[in-house]
Amino acid sequence: MGSLAVGIILAVLAPLIIAANVLVAIALLRLIWKTGYKGHYFILNLAAADALVGLSVAGLIRNEFFERSHPPQMFCVLRMAFVTTSSAASILSLTLVACYRHLAIRKPFHYHQLVTGVRVGLHLVGLWLLAGIVGFLPLLIPGFQKIPLEEKCSFFGVFHLRYMLIVSCMGFFPALFLFIYLYCDMLKIASVHVQQIREVERAGLARGSTSDMKAMRTVAILIGCFVLSWLPFFIAGIVQTVCTECFPYRVLESYLWLLGLCNSLLNPLLYSYWQKDVRRQLSQLAAGVKRKALHVGKGCCFPSRGTKSIPTVSCLQLQD
Repeated sequence: MGSLAVGIILAVLAPLIIAANVLVAIALLRLIWKTGYKGHYFILNLAAADALVGLSVAGLIRNEFFERSHPPQMFCVLRMAFVTTSSAASILSLTLVACYRHLAIRKPFHYHQLVTGVRVGLHLVGLWLLAGIVGFLPLLIPGFQKIPLEEKCSFFGVFHLRYMLIVSCMGFFPALFLFIYLYCDMLKIASVHVQQIREVERAGLARGSTSDMKAMRTVAILIGCFVLSWLPFFIAGIVQTVCTECFPYRVLESYLWLLGLCNSLLNPLLYSYWQKDVRRQLSQLAAGVKRKALHVGKGCCFPSRGTKSIPTVSCLQLQD
């Protein structure tokens, strides 16, 4: 895949990531204002991290269209550190969401006592500190940088492969294993609930176990999307550190990295689709925008009494 094609994909992907996550963030802010439920802060943090991923990717679009451009070394390192930080924050946010959902299932009666505002704030601050350390580690340890910069501004153009190895083994894979363990444990709990409900149904005491079945399917989709998005990139990065001639860097930067970025677009779609409250807020936002648009259109086409304004062509078309 050439640089022009990558640039076009990034030019389309970045605005979609930003727009989707901003809409979800607005809906979550409205929901938090109405309910005060602290669990929504974690999804809000995920949306913020993914929106930053889109913003950081937008800064790399020019490099793909102008492949020969070589910005200053420090500027490129800072740019790629920002990209890595936002991506790490997105992955860590997914894991934090999984931790709190696991806590809600394991200890449903003590969840609200355990999830306090101070605890939520400390966890979110710690998450961003950890993501910042991961992203800006090459600035703290200059040995992780390639000096001088011989390639265009990209992850493997400025960072050594051993940095990729450190990030994978000490960051991504522990978070991935924890993420999978938590959701698999939630699947096990949900399956037990389904079995219990089915036994009650056979006795004719209750009906319907579709909610637990939907929850199990949702969890499976979340795990699958996360693993399929990021796992190929990190596995290929580790292979690349062992065998630098196995495949070119462009495979990592053009195919697998773009696949990982797609997770930042899938997250707001998946988490908002299966949360009725968020979906309801988005519907209310869309209805409000539609009402304002119709109000503006009517005001344009039908001026107030006493004026001699003539409806414009666009207003006449709107009436038709």
